[in-house]
Amino acid sequence: MSYSLATDLTTQQKRINDFLAEKLNHYEAFHSPLINAMEYAVLLGGKRVRPFLIYATGRMLGVPLEKLDHSAAAMESIHAYSLVHDDLPAMDDDKLRRGKPTCHIAFDEATATLAGDALQSFAFELLVTDPHISDKEKVAQVRELTSAAGAKGMCLGQSLDLIAENKSVNLEELELIHRNKTGALILSSVMMGFNLSDYSQNLAIKQPLVNYAKAIGLAFQVQDDILDVIGETDKIGKTVGSDENLNKSTYPKLLGLDGAKQKAETLYQTALSSLEQLPFDTTALKELADFIVKREN
Repeated sequence: MSYSLATDLTTQQKRINDFLAEKLNHYEAFHSPLINAMEYAVLLGGKRVRPFLIYATGRMLGVPLEKLDHSAAAMESIHAYSLVHDDLPAMDDDKLRRGKPTCHIAFDEATATLAGDALQSFAFELLVTDPHISDKEKVAQVRELTSAAGAKGMCLGQSLDLIAENKSVNLEELELIHRNKTGALILSSVMMGFNLSDYSQNLAIKQPLVNYAKAIGLAFQVQDDILDVIGETDKIGKTVGSDENLNKSTYPKLLGLDGAKQKAETLYQTALSSLEQLPFDTTALKELADFIVKREN
């Protein structure tokens, strides 16, 4: 039977959504909208690319899916918190996320801020209470996610992105922003799947995966920039032209639209070349790379 990325994505999306909903259901609301806002933020929808990378990488390396659930949910919780904060008036001031009102519009700014904070804590609670992994593996997962999410990764990228508004940055500076803001969590997703495998100390397996993840992480952002120019609001789930309205530097602005498309294609080929170095069935990771550079949302 031939592999279908669409089917696989749908299956893993349901798995992670059900898992997150079940874990959040254990929280009592105490007459506060906080839990509702957390659920709204993390269960709003989305492609679930980062959890999928954890599942696909781990599965490829022989890791049972139940050993990957907590890590996948933790990653998606961090991603969701980052989007809630990214959408706030103090950041990008976005009104739409995944085709629906952003968290601070659906609730209010204070509740959205607290929901983001709580989702961050929730992520690490998921990791340290995972009954399927050893204490050593818990430490490895926490170390990986903290590094990728904080001032060495995603938060640094967001800070650099804000500083770059209304300024001209060169290609090297733009890549630094996005290798941190977008790429860090994508790289971390692949590594969190890898960390729970029997190959976790094998550098010959690790390095091609790192190269693959770095390539698709940057390609993801390049395609986002392209869609901000040529996408449709009802497809991409947010307002087209929002980057232009904030006067952000983007790949189409620096390279032209055709140049940005070529950049995405080059990164795609780098990702495929990296996977060719692995002695495993890399079909799912190959298909995901293809999806990232050809998606319309």
